[in-house]
Amino acid sequence: MPALSIFDAQIFASLRRHRNYRLYFSGQLVSQIGTWLQNAAQAWLVLSITNSPEAVGVLSFFLYLPYAILGLIGGALADRWDRQRMIIITQTLMALCAAALAVVAYMHVDSIAVIDTIAFVRGTVMAFNNPTRQAIMIQLVGRAELPNAIALNSSLNNATRIIGPAIAGVLIASVGVGLCFALNAVSFIAVIFALMIMRRDEFFPTGSNTRTPLIKSIKDGLVYARRTKTVAVVLTMLFIIATVSINFQVILPVMARNTLHGTAQTYGFIWSMFGLGAFVGAVSAASRKRVSRRLLLWAAAGFGLAQLVVATQGTVIGVSIALFVTGICYSIYTSSSNSIVQLAVPMHLQGRIAGLYNYVFLASGPLGSLLAGWLAERGAPLAFLAGGVAAVVMAFFGYTQRPWPMPTGTHRPRRRRRNQIASVTQRS
Repeated sequence: MPALSIFDAQIFASLRRHRNYRLYFSGQLVSQIGTWLQNAAQAWLVLSITNSPEAVGVLSFFLYLPYAILGLIGGALADRWDRQRMIIITQTLMALCAAALAVVAYMHVDSIAVIDTIAFVRGTVMAFNNPTRQAIMIQLVGRAELPNAIALNSSLNNATRIIGPAIAGVLIASVGVGLCFALNAVSFIAVIFALMIMRRDEFFPTGSNTRTPLIKSIKDGLVYARRTKTVAVVLTMLFIIATVSINFQVILPVMARNTLHGTAQTYGFIWSMFGLGAFVGAVSAASRKRVSRRLLLWAAAGFGLAQLVVATQGTVIGVSIALFVTGICYSIYTSSSNSIVQLAVPMHLQGRIAGLYNYVFLASGPLGSLLAGWLAERGAPLAFLAGGVAAVVMAFFGYTQRPWPMPTGTHRPRRRRRNQIASVTQRS
């Protein structure tokens, strides 16, 4: 019973104390299930039409290319525009993209160009949506509860990562991919409604400087990141790992279909096993009282080693167990990196550094997706091998850069406030 009380206090603090965050969390619970339905169905649709792993990589290339172009602008605008209204607009546009895919699927428009175009439009919206979603957290819960709220978001994202692909596998096998896209389009209603009924007088102030010219605003964020060693090291590691090691939506359908010779249900199952591991990792991360440099490095190394094990497996059970461990390490690593970066940022730079973090994480997508598709064309195990080596090398790089200072709040001297681990990733 005492352990349960401690767990409740640490994990659910933001939900208990902040009505606006409860609304946001509830809306995301519905919307994220729809997102993972679409992610799984979209990759499977392209693979079914083309039977080409490289085509799946090209799909992800078009999804993340806009972020490479507009990601920094999106982060700067998150410090200048009303974040609540901005998210309502972007979520509405993403719902329209999902509806367009549903039309394509139901009308049997077997055109990769059309699907890639919709992915490009969705990616453009994501360039403004993702940094704003991350930056609004501090308005919903304040700085003191920020790590806890992001940790809860991580748990939510990874829980829906289990549910979404599993449902998608069943729906694809029984009624086709179209329903997955349609359900995702409808799911956005929940988060849009939640945002519309929030109490604006309960928002925490942002401290943003909207008078700064846009170009200078972007430059200020980049200069801060370059001059702050902690941020620079963490983002350097993240860029390489995100480029080479985090391309699961490209590799897993190929692993399920070509390596394991399975069906859509096999695909949904192994996706869900990775998601289950990521959920366990997120809960483990959020229950910790502090985030540390050592945890970040060990998680990065474990993430790489687990992928090396995946590369050696040839059965559904073997792949699933290895992916479960991969998911645990993935969630702890991304949670640690995101938490360290956010806690190292002053209030007035929150949106820009959130945009930069997402830029590094997602702008690596175009190159990473093409690389993953090229490697998967030669075998999914080769893609996992490359990802594993890259993560292990980056863990060693981070180790050699010590000491790099930890921001206030990532470690807790005696009698200091607790802090937890955070994550907001969408690229996997």
